[in-house]
Amino acid sequence: MSKQIVECVPNFSEGRDSAVIDAIADGIRRTPGCTLLDVDPGRSTNRTVFTFVGAPAAVVEGALAAARVARERIDMRTHSGEHPRMGAMDVCPFVPVSGVTMEDCIECAREFGRCAAEELGVPIFLYEEAAEKPHRQALKQIREGEYEGLAEKLTQSKWKPDFGPVKFVPEWGATATGARFFLIAYNVNVLGTKQQAHRMALDLREQGRGPDEPGRLKKVKGIGWYVEEYDLAQVSMNLDDYRVTPPHVAFEACVEQAGKLGVAVAGSELVGLIPLEAMLAAADYYIEKEGLFVLDERRKIRLVIERLGLSSVSPFKAEERIIEYMIEDEGAEPLASLSVREFVEALGARTAAPGGGSAAALIAAMGAALAAMVGWLTYGRRKFEDVDGAMREHIPPVHQAMQQLIPMIDADTNAFNHYMEAMGLPQDTEAEREARHSAMQAGLKQAIEVPLTTMRVADGSWDAMVELARHINIPMRSDLEVGARALETGTWGAYRNVLINLGDIEDEAFCEAVTKEAEALVKRASEKSAEVLSVLEAR
Repeated sequence: MSKQIVECVPNFSEGRDSAVIDAIADGIRRTPGCTLLDVDPGRSTNRTVFTFVGAPAAVVEGALAAARVARERIDMRTHSGEHPRMGAMDVCPFVPVSGVTMEDCIECAREFGRCAAEELGVPIFLYEEAAEKPHRQALKQIREGEYEGLAEKLTQSKWKPDFGPVKFVPEWGATATGARFFLIAYNVNVLGTKQQAHRMALDLREQGRGPDEPGRLKKVKGIGWYVEEYDLAQVSMNLDDYRVTPPHVAFEACVEQAGKLGVAVAGSELVGLIPLEAMLAAADYYIEKEGLFVLDERRKIRLVIERLGLSSVSPFKAEERIIEYMIEDEGAEPLASLSVREFVEALGARTAAPGGGSAAALIAAMGAALAAMVGWLTYGRRKFEDVDGAMREHIPPVHQAMQQLIPMIDADTNAFNHYMEAMGLPQDTEAEREARHSAMQAGLKQAIEVPLTTMRVADGSWDAMVELARHINIPMRSDLEVGARALETGTWGAYRNVLINLGDIEDEAFCEAVTKEAEALVKRASEKSAEVLSVLEAR
């Protein structure tokens, strides 16, 4: 259910002319579905780095919009700067953030490269994960010789561009586009000297001190320096793949190395942005390490900020640093974000959606929420200390189900809308009629998959709910009874939404499998709801 988010970080060979920089930024901002997060110009490098995010198709369009501006307003024949470069839009990487794979980003790079080459008439090279040739994988290989050596380089057969003309375009140069993992720039503060911080960096970075003395952290680059404005040293690291070495692992390694040198670590600093996944991984690490019981996402983020000391040199504002928190939802307000009154009124309006599927998801979510509530109101109280272990075990499944069911409220309505869009497709020719029919069948399957998923998620709560019934503070009995009935009703409502769409599905094997699964889930919901009520009655 994760929202699809791709980050695009194009670098342009212009860091001094604010009019050009603003025009590129405006091109990105005006692209539907793109959110511009950062613009970082450098005068000495004469280079500006733009960071924006969106769904895969949107970021490709945003990159093309930015490239069009650069084609009109940047002339490499007059460019100079300290940073290596070979083109007006020098490099354009696509980075997976959420709900997308590296393969998705590789496809973004290829689509951008193909479209930019055709529309702008410029040479485009693929690099990093998108590279099709080993000698072009590293950016420095493609950029070797820079702009000044590009004309001669393009005469060599091994440097034929992946897209675009095999000729030198003087005003543009060439562009490298590709896919890479998210790079996290991360500094750990050290109450010591520059030399001590650099010794730590040499011990930790993958390169180490050389081929014979590699460092301990994979996919990490690092140096040590002293920051006068902070009056402390820092181990400055680039975490090239946070799935291999995440920030909390780098931080704990720095603490260990600092201890060997007899110096202290005093928090850390994140430079730029970080994916939510990396923050939650750190939270999970400290929760397990310290035996904590933290489920709420906001509290997890706060825990990480404290444990890593991310506010040690400047306030860490999650809404300005975590990518997912910076992205504004576009279009109509999600149903799940409406007030209770607004949702009920939308449900009662003269429209087919939202309908029973969305209502069923909401009812099921409320059932799981009530189970979580009675668990929380039992946990942590001295009177019920003997059941703390049971609460720690059985609150998480119902809490997770509650969180997963909330998006299903909108997913059901969206699935119905997709089916209606398919019905509206043209049907003047035989080919159009076949395409419409296929789209309608796919839409019906999606309309079935959503309530079926609601049933599956709700089913994951039952065993925990039964155990909660055995251990909760008994004055909360009626709340759990309502929760059990609500979860059962939500499951039954989703079941009815599955059945009503099966009649028009032509795939018999699909219908048989779905019917069998749905009937088993609704039967189990009825049995488990009765079991919860029975356990509570017996108490």
